[in-house]
Amino acid sequence: MAYVIGVDVGGTFTDAVLDDDSGNLVAAKAPSTPPDYSQGVMDVLAALAEQLGEPLGEMLAKTHHIAHGTTSSLNALVMGNVPPVGFVTTQGHRDSLFIMNVEGRYLGASPEVLQNVLGQSKQHALLPKRHAVEVVERLDRNGDVVVALDEQSVRHAVAPLLAEGIRSIAVSLLWAFKNPAHEQRVREIVHELDPDVFVSLSSEVSPRIREFARSATTVMSAQIGPGLRDYLGTLEGQLRADGLAGPLLVMQSNGGAIAAAEAPATAISTVGSVLTGGVVGAVSLAEQLGHRNVISTDVGGTTFLVGLVVDGEPVRTSTTIINHHPINVPTLEVHAIGSGGGAIAWIDAGGNLQVGPRSAQSVPGPACYAAGGTEPTNTDANLVLGILPTSGLLGGRKALDLDAARDAIRTRIAEPLGLSVEDAAAAIYAVQNAQTGDLLRKTVVEAGHDPREFVLYAFGGAGPAYCASYAAEVGVKEVVVPLGPVASAFSAYGLASSDIVLTAEVSDPGLMPLPPERAAAHFGALEAQLAGALGRQQLSFDRVEYARSMDLCYTAQLAEVSVEVPGGELEPADMVGVAESFERRYAELYGEGTGFSAAGVQAITFRVRATGILPFDPQMPKLADAESADPADALLATRSVCLDARHGYVDTPVYDYRALRAGHRIAGPAVIEVPTTTVVVPPGMTGTVDHLGNLNIHTRD
Repeated sequence: MAYVIGVDVGGTFTDAVLDDDSGNLVAAKAPSTPPDYSQGVMDVLAALAEQLGEPLGEMLAKTHHIAHGTTSSLNALVMGNVPPVGFVTTQGHRDSLFIMNVEGRYLGASPEVLQNVLGQSKQHALLPKRHAVEVVERLDRNGDVVVALDEQSVRHAVAPLLAEGIRSIAVSLLWAFKNPAHEQRVREIVHELDPDVFVSLSSEVSPRIREFARSATTVMSAQIGPGLRDYLGTLEGQLRADGLAGPLLVMQSNGGAIAAAEAPATAISTVGSVLTGGVVGAVSLAEQLGHRNVISTDVGGTTFLVGLVVDGEPVRTSTTIINHHPINVPTLEVHAIGSGGGAIAWIDAGGNLQVGPRSAQSVPGPACYAAGGTEPTNTDANLVLGILPTSGLLGGRKALDLDAARDAIRTRIAEPLGLSVEDAAAAIYAVQNAQTGDLLRKTVVEAGHDPREFVLYAFGGAGPAYCASYAAEVGVKEVVVPLGPVASAFSAYGLASSDIVLTAEVSDPGLMPLPPERAAAHFGALEAQLAGALGRQQLSFDRVEYARSMDLCYTAQLAEVSVEVPGGELEPADMVGVAESFERRYAELYGEGTGFSAAGVQAITFRVRATGILPFDPQMPKLADAESADPADALLATRSVCLDARHGYVDTPVYDYRALRAGHRIAGPAVIEVPTTTVVVPPGMTGTVDHLGNLNIHTRD
């Protein structure tokens, strides 16, 4: 028997799911432990072992691999908690990182921030100018050497950085993605001066055209690389000492894992690792349930995350934005706002109630945790409204203080707004539902999809309390709350379900249709590169699948669109078909008639995604059938719950999920208590337990 374990480290809780390769799943949850998140990982693994009735060492010895999603990289970048790094670039191009291609002044900013011109912060630089240095060298657009690398200029530029104590250096030379030789020699020289310095090369991290994005991506990778290396090294050392035999894998933004030893070299690829686990889990569950179009929603303690699965495949993108900088990272497209269970409710300068983006996280936590938190959160409001049990969370292991929740809401929200505590709590609940509905609308409708054609999956510790309301907000008819053994640890289930996924890309602009030989040469080189990388993962695969794509744009435009490219030998007709696919997709994204074929279509970047299919496919186990649709045997109690301020508190049946069986039908209003989450079925809706133990909520007939 071989175990596979997925570990999802969130800002508030750390979740884990174990698959024993015999159809059994076990889940556990433990508080996250910032700043040393590895302790929370070890805690949740100990909780898994306890449920199995095995010593931790015995469980780890049977484990084929652990797939780990971490917030450490993303949190470090977002909060600026990164060490100083040096930046080495071609002479005359240092300021490109600070000019930010102009777009850095507005990327990622909300409409409110953009409208407040005088109030905008201009301080978005990744590093101080004294840490950005230039070296003498120059390549042309074909990668041919125009000016040879002056090695003495490299030593002269780098030595002061090392003398200042800088331990990580990003190298981004002009046109290096066409010829990496100069960058590689710069790294050799740095290591001649100090072999322990971390060096990140743009030709390896982001071999893509457009200087600012390539340099920003390389700098950010250098900022988090050493910390990720140290964190994973410490964690893997602890796991090995406790008996782990298999590899430790790290989830990447692209929806697949990579060996922990390989991750720091392209550290930026892990920034979305904890965001994508839920989408991967949604793909796996959708295959079991026969759903092709899914909206994946994950409401944890800190964030609300939304991803899409369209026609059975997760929606992908090649670029993301972090702190006003475009980052070249192939990723599953996941939208996020700070609106989790720990999101803090507050009143702005105009007297309006806001929820998030600040979070109480696990330390100090919501006021009702009685651990030092004094600001009201979504969790506090849910406790006051009767949605959460006063007996506590995690099956009673996490006590909740109702008086502390009421005090926080009264002093910070109710009294300033002239409301009762109950009405203030109901207002917090309503604002949460409205803003999560807004993000759903942005993600689905603005991408050109009809929500009525999708099923919504809702997970995370806080998601099931809101999902039916925000689904109805955008017209989704069916909601699936994955419960069973995974419950609120669904993202960890996604991690356990993940395969090894590696991506390689290179830019080589050219007018379409390209000669097929040119495209085939790039794809062949990328596939060979990925085959070597897969061999370094120290894992055996059932099979390896390669997927090709190209980024294209209209001539003189910057809006690139990615389209799939056929595998195998390419013919001229294939290149024509790729250009036609681009024009169709462009029209879907930007509107019929917005394209400009007369300008010509440019190929920009070639990309290959390699998936090493692991010999594991965790499946949700089947639940026993109910004798009838009546769930009376699972009724715990009736308590007063407020789900809508217009109706006030209503006596609401509360069901014990552990006593529910497949086929049970629950009419709203109702609350279903699961040891790790709470599900709300609003008035006028019904919930049915399916054969896998999930709750299907129908928002309307």
